[in-house]
Amino acid sequence: MSTLRFDDIYFPDGIASDPGTLGWMQGSPPPVDRRIRFQDGRFLGFPQIRWALSHLRELLPTASVSRGSGAASDLGTAADTRLAEIDQLRFDSLDGRSYHWAQSLADTYTDGIIVLHRGRVVYERYVGALKPQLPHACFSITKSYAATVAATLMYEGVLEDSRAVPYYLPEMAGSAYGDATLRDLLDMQVGVAHSEVYSDPSTQFWAYARAAGFCPRAPGDSGPDGLHEFLVRLRKEGTHGQAFTYKSVNTEVLCWAMQRVTGLPLPELLSQRLWSQLGCEEDGYISVDSLGVAMGGAGLAATVRDLARFGELLRCDGARERRQLIPAAVVDDIRGGGDVAKLAKAGYALLTGYSYRNMWWVTHNEHAAFEGRGIHGQRLYIAPLAQMVVARFASHPIARSAANDPITMPALIALGRLLEGR
Repeated sequence: MSTLRFDDIYFPDGIASDPGTLGWMQGSPPPVDRRIRFQDGRFLGFPQIRWALSHLRELLPTASVSRGSGAASDLGTAADTRLAEIDQLRFDSLDGRSYHWAQSLADTYTDGIIVLHRGRVVYERYVGALKPQLPHACFSITKSYAATVAATLMYEGVLEDSRAVPYYLPEMAGSAYGDATLRDLLDMQVGVAHSEVYSDPSTQFWAYARAAGFCPRAPGDSGPDGLHEFLVRLRKEGTHGQAFTYKSVNTEVLCWAMQRVTGLPLPELLSQRLWSQLGCEEDGYISVDSLGVAMGGAGLAATVRDLARFGELLRCDGARERRQLIPAAVVDDIRGGGDVAKLAKAGYALLTGYSYRNMWWVTHNEHAAFEGRGIHGQRLYIAPLAQMVVARFASHPIARSAANDPITMPALIALGRLLEGR
């Protein structure tokens, strides 16, 4: 069995950990040692996660994000010759290993991937538990969806980014967000005492996940029962607007403000503004807390094709079939990026030169790419100068993007160059 080393731990590689090979949730009923259940919390552990991220609706309470009744848009089908060409694409990882594209999929624990060039499919693969019709966890790409809708509402004058949070949510006046603006939320520049460490189950991130209903609560747990109850308890730490500090709770506050002013829950906003307008093939879904509040920081699931459709919309300046679904000015603002110096203070060694704007990571690279990123390897990469969109779902054993970036980042640059013809 082949293994890969991360954080001084050896894991079975993408082939050896294939959930079909391992027999997770197979049988009627599955054997006791092959069952994955929400109650014991193991569904986010490895290798169970390789099945779970394609089947979250079977484990968690969710709300639908409706595609509506329109016809699905035609993305085409990849030609066999193009598939083979991309599979053999060679590149070097950031740590000096030589790869071809097909091998990189296994070593990034890819579950499904699609590449669009000029709006047409040139590459598409599914591995393990994921199928074309199955939604997969987006994790923090959810933030990019939600913030794009929020930025649109600001363009329309429904929200104002200079307003302090309590203008829309008076109950947040005594919290960390009492003097934070919506712009502070959108660009992750809020000083809030909240730890976003995924590898430590004692950090506040996991208290947030329990409040959101995304992981089980222990017997006798007296923590907040729901996202809003959790958010009002957060306290200030530091100064707003000074530096980039990535905190998922900022997105939850933003989503709460959107719901307050529109009267619509997040699943309906996503359906009305995006899913039902994009020609999506399948409904999406989003996890909800005990009161039915959607988890805007990480709860969305979509098919890989429908994720790519969202990326293509932004590559095309927010327009689809001559209809402007997202204002071009909103897309321009995202592409332009934010303050590189503020993101640099966060110390991401592999993201030198990046910035962050409206909950998108802006690369400022040779393809002017911007991307949505999610833990365990989720990626929506939009490269306007290469006329390329890459949507990838994965179930990497390490949550942090730094575990897969040494392969993913040069792979995407090499692919863009190939599709450009150079």
